[in-house]
Amino acid sequence: MSIYTPDTPVSALRGIGPKKAEAFEKLGVRTLRDLVSLFPRRYEDRTHFTPIAAALPDQPVCIRAMVAQEPRLNRIRRGMEIVKLRAVDDSGAMDVSYFNQSYRKNSLHKGETYIFYGKVTLNGRFRAMTNPVTEQAARSGSADSVTGRIMPIYPLAAGLTQRILLDSVKTALGVCLPAIPDILPDSVVQEYGLARAHYAYENIHLPADLGKLELARRRLIFEELFVLACAMRRLRADRTAQTGQKLRRFDCEEFYRTLPFSPTNAQRRAVQAAVDDLCSGSAMNRLVQGDVGSGKTLVAAACIWYAHKNGCQSAFMAPTEILAEQHEATLKAFLEPLHICVARLTGSMTAKQKRGVYEALSDGRIDVVVGTHALIQDAVQFQNLALVVTDEQHRFGVQQRAALGGKGDKVHTLVMSATPIPRTLALMIYGDLDVSVIDELPPGRHPIETYVVDERYRERLTAFIDKLISEGRQAFVVCPMVEENDELPSELKSAEEHARTLQELLPHRRVACIHGRMKAKDKEAVMSAFVRGETDVLVATTVIEVGVDVPNAALMIVENAERFGLSQLHQLRGRIGRGRFQSYCILVSDSTTDEAKARLKVMKETSDGFKIAEADLRQRGPGDFFGSRQHGLPEMHIADLCADMSVLEDARDAAEALLKEDPDLSEPEHAALRAKCDRLFALNAGRMN
Repeated sequence: MSIYTPDTPVSALRGIGPKKAEAFEKLGVRTLRDLVSLFPRRYEDRTHFTPIAAALPDQPVCIRAMVAQEPRLNRIRRGMEIVKLRAVDDSGAMDVSYFNQSYRKNSLHKGETYIFYGKVTLNGRFRAMTNPVTEQAARSGSADSVTGRIMPIYPLAAGLTQRILLDSVKTALGVCLPAIPDILPDSVVQEYGLARAHYAYENIHLPADLGKLELARRRLIFEELFVLACAMRRLRADRTAQTGQKLRRFDCEEFYRTLPFSPTNAQRRAVQAAVDDLCSGSAMNRLVQGDVGSGKTLVAAACIWYAHKNGCQSAFMAPTEILAEQHEATLKAFLEPLHICVARLTGSMTAKQKRGVYEALSDGRIDVVVGTHALIQDAVQFQNLALVVTDEQHRFGVQQRAALGGKGDKVHTLVMSATPIPRTLALMIYGDLDVSVIDELPPGRHPIETYVVDERYRERLTAFIDKLISEGRQAFVVCPMVEENDELPSELKSAEEHARTLQELLPHRRVACIHGRMKAKDKEAVMSAFVRGETDVLVATTVIEVGVDVPNAALMIVENAERFGLSQLHQLRGRIGRGRFQSYCILVSDSTTDEAKARLKVMKETSDGFKIAEADLRQRGPGDFFGSRQHGLPEMHIADLCADMSVLEDARDAAEALLKEDPDLSEPEHAALRAKCDRLFALNAGRMN
């Protein structure tokens, strides 16, 4: 009978002292239960043996060979020892070296056959291997062997080795496998052809072959995404149980008739979905997701009009003052013809101006206020707030959004985002939000012409900037760095240096620079001058990535474009093409890597933000795709949200079907699943949307 239980600390395992236990904790492992959920990050197939003569350079291989001479120990200098030997098989010979492994001299013997696993290098006409994994051929493929099998490779922390990890995992499996619940219902396991939990956990760590490993991976990926889908679905159910002000129905055609253009079908669908929410009696919590220029603000304006028709006020929160000003101007154009009062509230306004807004809001004279974080100040009081709109919601914390919503009773929330995310993924990320996608652009917009060039085009590029400015246009130039940095490659362009260079090359043009290290008021001043047309060329870092609308800007140049992610490049390109002029995006890169070429090729060939987002997810993975943004997802242990998209859709469908039958997971057979969902919430308190 084992002396261990699944809740036994790893520090209780033989040979695991306090320092190793600390290293395990850095990997998120405290107990044996945690240890069996520390999945390998990759595998090495050591089941195939390659003759010495057939081994390709720099490819990991297993070679079965005999030691042809007694190993020699050489002490090169203090602290450096090397053991050398020659191994042979029927095809040829190989020199083998071990650094600082002096025990090899006495553990390896002439005439005996061993398995050597490692990368072969060419040393003249001889092949060589350095520090290979080595074991006797007779042991290869046995229960404790390190060759002749598929070896799991685990993430490590200082003080741990792959051998320590594997031995510890084997012990943990022996203890935990009998206690692992099969949380997936039998109907789901059968419908989707999934392995059982015990089989999956055993074969994810100790796979007998690649087929069994794939079965194990699919089961565990499905389970992780299934639990996440159930948890997110329960979040949404909790939210829809919250009541919202139930607004009376009106015909939206009354709003549409006042517009100088006809809304797209996608805009109409998004408005209708929002109106249904507003009239449902439940609190609206809807994400309107659309590409740059797709017309999300029109949807917000329609909802604000709807609230006004019901005698209610709205608030619109933007991440920066300049964006607040632009949204104010856009909303005034939509709403003032309908006698809806639009006002602005930002930090830079005078105390007297702010007091005027406070008073007009509290007595109901202002119908909608557009502002920054200034909207959540205690002094801001509404007469009857019913709708809160936030732009680029990831720039606001959960508490900030809640603080604004708390200024009314049963407030509805509309969130806008220009960051395209594949729909299935969006439904996961925004767990408590319903999602509307605006997937068509308004008619009449000129497609932006996109080109990829290298430094050979520099002179022509400068001339092109000058030509467009002479035609009355403006240009953005984006650089990857703020200033020169000795630690980074010298070919990287810095915003400050490049702005100086451009001013020298174009002395008759007005060149300005903006970057994230500047004070907020200085950035606002530089950006405002560009918006007003007082600057011809704005050299910037990605501080201008989101939101700012400059219809006269017709050129976007991105220096060292290979340094940017696809979605980031797409957002930058979206800063132009907003006026009636033909616009151009020029991506400058000297990179010759296949990855960079593939990324820039996508930009050149498509302007569809959703296709670009999917390509970005495939190329970079969700961690880099979302960056530091709080996207509301817990850390995945085995699932990859882009590579496993089809499994994600299956898991979502299965979770939806199960929760229709048992919304609270209260049935006895779902107790383990409910416990796992509760554990997910507990581990990610305040992080999940």
